[in-house]
Amino acid sequence: MSWKNIFSKLVPKEKKFFPMFESSSVNIVKTAELFKTLIGTTDPDAREALFRDIKDLETKGDEITHTIFDELDTTFITPFDREDVHKLAFTLDDVLDFINGSSQRIKLYKPKIFPRQFITFSELILEGTREIDKAVKELRKLKKPNEISRAVIRINEIENEADDLYHIILSDLFENEKDAIELIKKKEIIQTMERATDRIEDVADVLKTIIIKVA
Repeated sequence: MSWKNIFSKLVPKEKKFFPMFESSSVNIVKTAELFKTLIGTTDPDAREALFRDIKDLETKGDEITHTIFDELDTTFITPFDREDVHKLAFTLDDVLDFINGSSQRIKLYKPKIFPRQFITFSELILEGTREIDKAVKELRKLKKPNEISRAVIRINEIENEADDLYHIILSDLFENEKDAIELIKKKEIIQTMERATDRIEDVADVLKTIIIKVA
């Protein structure tokens, strides 16, 4: 075997990380889309199917994340700092975990019906994941990070909107929900949904760090 071939095996191509990150972000968007549908339906059979589909996507996301970590362990050259490759994979997985966690709480607690504000919140989660997907697909062009910067700014705006809506929802629940058990159920669910938007902002912070370092 020539030295060239040996070296190519010792130094796997850095570009292999991009499609893995893209698969992760696309998977997160699909999960957020299903979750929005879940929040909007009261049909028990439809809900059960959505619980399964969301869990399946969460499992797929775990597999993608583990693959990224495995590749990171064996890759000499990475497209950006190794620490940031790890952080990006980890924070993307966190977003997925909290969306699935929200779904699982709905499955366990079986709330009777959601106020319209919950649907609005699920729309913010979905929009945030779509901005993540836009930014991740731009990582191949790190020398021209304008689109990533725009997505990061929008994610920060979404997180602020979500924070405001979260406090409005809590206030309305305590004021208007007369069933104490239903109040506890919905409070737990919206808290987990709010954590999903926090994790989306964590992804934005990692992306911002990456483009600052490359600039």
